[in-house]
Amino acid sequence: MNRWYAAYTQPRNEALAIEHLERQAFDVYCPRYQKRRSHAGKIDLVASPLFPRYVFVSFDPEASRWQAIRSTRGVIDLVKNGLDPSPVPEFILTEIRAREDEGGFVVLGNHLNLSRGDKFAIASGPFTGHTAIFETQRDEVRVHALLSLLGRKVHVQLSVDAIAPVS
Repeated sequence: MNRWYAAYTQPRNEALAIEHLERQAFDVYCPRYQKRRSHAGKIDLVASPLFPRYVFVSFDPEASRWQAIRSTRGVIDLVKNGLDPSPVPEFILTEIRAREDEGGFVVLGNHLNLSRGDKFAIASGPFTGHTAIFETQRDEVRVHALLSLLGRKVHVQLSVDAIAPVS
C-alpha cells in the first residue's frame, strides 16, 4: 500500500528533486504558497515551497525500490525513524491540500481586506478590547498597526487572528 514519506532535499533544489523522482515514476507532492517578496522597491508574489528543503513522495516500502530515492539528484535522504523511512500521516497532507486555492497555492493565513488607516478591534492578546489603526499586513500572519496608549500612538505588531471588525 502506498503511503507518503518526506524526502529531505538539497538547498533550493526541490524542483530538481521533483523532476528526477517523477522520472523514476514516483508520485511527488511539494506544497507551495505565494510568498510576498520586496525587491528594488517593488513588492511581488513568488511561488515558494511551504516546507523548504522537503518534498513528499508516495511509495509502497514493501513493493517499490524506495532506496533509489536516496541517490536521486536533488535529494539528500528520506526522513527516517531509525533505518526505516517514517510515513507522514495522511490527514496532514489532506489538511494541506484542503487549504489550496484554485491556483494550487496553499493559503496560509487570513487575507485582510483592510486599507491603511482603517480601524479594527483587537480580539485577543494583551491589547484585547482596544481599537487600532491598520498600517500594513507584514505577511500572512502579522500586521502592523497604530495603537493609542496613554495618549500616544504606538506602533504594534499583531497576529492576523487577533483582528476583529469594529462593532
